[in-house]
Amino acid sequence: MKNIVVKYGVYGFLTGLIIFTLHLTLGINNLDYSTNEILGYVSIFLSLSFIFFGIKHYRDKVNNGVVTIGKAIVIGLLISVLVGLGIAIADFIYTKLIDPSFFNNYEQMLIDQGKEDEIIKMTSATAAVFMLVLVTVIGFIISLLSALILQRKN
Repeated sequence: MKNIVVKYGVYGFLTGLIIFTLHLTLGINNLDYSTNEILGYVSIFLSLSFIFFGIKHYRDKVNNGVVTIGKAIVIGLLISVLVGLGIAIADFIYTKLIDPSFFNNYEQMLIDQGKEDEIIKMTSATAAVFMLVLVTVIGFIISLLSALILQRKN
């Protein structure tokens, strides 16, 4: 199980790190915040798709075609933590090094739209932790759905 979590977790980690960095770096000046948010969620879901494939690989190639819901959720959750780390690192690098004014610009956009009540003070570190938690929660949901789809008992 450890090898599968590492293998598919690294695939998701790299996918999240690369896609999230690319969409932030290439799209931030040309796209509005709403479009960037949608692209962010797309990159999260693409990266988390490795959960399904990791559970399926475990079931079919390692465990003789059998996987329980509990084991599938554990595999998926561990993969999602690795994916979350990739996306959190990308977010941290972007907001700390590539565009340090990101949070100020975002706050100004909210003020311009009359949404001052939606402003939450963030730093690069808190945003990265938030992304890690968000991706892990979404990963848990995907793990549960994948477990229900892929479960097989003896």
